[in-house]
Amino acid sequence: MASFYERRILPKLLTCACSSPQMMKQRAKVVPRAEGRVLELGIGMGLNLPFYDADKVETVFGVDPAAPLRALAEAAPRDPRLSVKVEEGTAEALPFEDKTFDSIVCTFTLCSVCAPPQALAEARRVLKPGGRFLFCEHGLSPDAGVAKWQRRIEPVWKRLAGGCHLTRPVASSIGQSGFALEGVEQRYLPKAPRFAGWVEWGVARPS
Repeated sequence: MASFYERRILPKLLTCACSSPQMMKQRAKVVPRAEGRVLELGIGMGLNLPFYDADKVETVFGVDPAAPLRALAEAAPRDPRLSVKVEEGTAEALPFEDKTFDSIVCTFTLCSVCAPPQALAEARRVLKPGGRFLFCEHGLSPDAGVAKWQRRIEPVWKRLAGGCHLTRPVASSIGQSGFALEGVEQRYLPKAPRFAGWVEWGVARPS
């Protein structure tokens, strides 16, 4: 059973952190590119829903293991024409058949899944041939000094931030999981502490 912190406090902290103006700008760079039948990994509070293009998207299926977050996603604002289905599930064991989706959206999710390689393998499994994996994630900084602080802070950070890791590589992990990267951009988020502000985003297809 989830603790009081996980049920009452953590969702509010995550909403505040993940809906900052800079984070929302990053979402806006990735989510509108989704089309067809879409799967969103770790739909969380539904912060991506306003950015989907209802003219290009058939249905958004969102999975998340946390009931409090799924409830927030159900109530999140979105284009009234957008069909959204929120389901219980984990990225490592998706409740969908092979080759089901045209697009998968993964934003600020791989930092907190239990097993990123398994989550990425599942993403490959459920993508249709030619489908696109659209991602924007924060992770390990390329700067040695920042990375050193990330490793120091991570043990406490994980406990406070719902299992979020600071030191997971982003694009390289995706590329090593059977995806061909088609374009990756990266930077530090303005006004964010550097230990938590390195982001990488782009598109990948199953190779």
